[in-house]
Amino acid sequence: EVQLVESGGGLVQAGGSLRLSCAASGLSSGEWAIAWFRQAPGKEREGVSCLGLADRSTYLANSVRGRFTISSDNAKKTVYLQMNSLKPEDTAVYFCAADPYYLSRSEGYGCHISFEYDYWGQGTQVTVSS
Repeated sequence: EVQLVESGGGLVQAGGSLRLSCAASGLSSGEWAIAWFRQAPGKEREGVSCLGLADRSTYLANSVRGRFTISSDNAKKTVYLQMNSLKPEDTAVYFCAADPYYLSRSEGYGCHISFEYDYWGQGTQVTVSS
């Protein structure tokens, strides 16, 4: 059974940093990508970043590029989202999600937040105060 558990959310002032973690278990066979999404109250869910575990491809949405980075510790089966220079508009519940078939979807271009992610964590709240 695939399980994703997010941690690291909290309250931070604008300009501060947080590091989110997504601990994955049950990723047996398959070519997995792990992505981060976020959803603010009253807004649609937004894809933030992804990392392909097989080819180490990464993607960052324009809204976070230059401020956020995604990385992984494969031994710990954990994907991290380092968030720097946080802004109030980054306030949201952040979810990690897993796609077991991203290589077949990617056509050689790596992971993408538009792919279908089949497994989801429960989310962690990030609040950025102004």
